[in-house]
Amino acid sequence: MTTIDTAYLIGACCGVLGLAAWVGLIVAPAWVAYERIWERLAATLLSVYVLAAMVGVGFAAGAGVVWLWSNYLSS
Repeated sequence: MTTIDTAYLIGACCGVLGLAAWVGLIVAPAWVAYERIWERLAATLLSVYVLAAMVGVGFAAGAGVVWLWSNYLSS
């Protein structure tokens, strides 16, 4: 297995685990909190905003690490 294959495998595993965490920790409680189907669907749709926020925070943290790492190596 090459290093690129390893990186793809790690990225895929992180994506699957992140999606599972979103479903288990955010969507499932929102789904069981309501009785009507339209309320459940609305709660699921609104939880996509939470998913987008989690992705944004992860992207910002990753970009910060890359930026700090490049500054650290150049000095």
